[in-house]
Amino acid sequence: MNIGLLLFIPSREVENRVLAAVVEAGFEITQAQARVLMRVGPDGTRLTELAEAAQVTKQTAGFLVDQLEKAGYVERVPDPSDGRARLVRVTAKAEEAVPVANAEMARIEAEWEQHIGRRRMTQLREALEMLGEITDPYR
Repeated sequence: MNIGLLLFIPSREVENRVLAAVVEAGFEITQAQARVLMRVGPDGTRLTELAEAAQVTKQTAGFLVDQLEKAGYVERVPDPSDGRARLVRVTAKAEEAVPVANAEMARIEAEWEQHIGRRRMTQLREALEMLGEITDPYR
């Protein structure tokens, strides 16, 4: 199996489990919406930057942000650095889902560590962080 697929399968599993936990906790959100929401920075992010980070068209990002805004997970606010631009910012409602997602992530990591051992889990994290240095332009 190639390395891309080896990385993709566990990544998809994490994404699916975290989303399922969030939805089960009462948050109505889709995977596509969650992928955009995860890319909103702490001080807000412009729509064009969200589209690029989520690797979707500006139109798709706009559609997903519209849905997230209607659901109360984001708001659009003026960009203080450019009065003509708007920032997408996470709301308190979206922040309430973070502990749910973090708890599921902790369960997943604990399961993986039990399966492969503490040393290998530490090595896996270190290797993935190093790869992130050369593969994630949004770090």
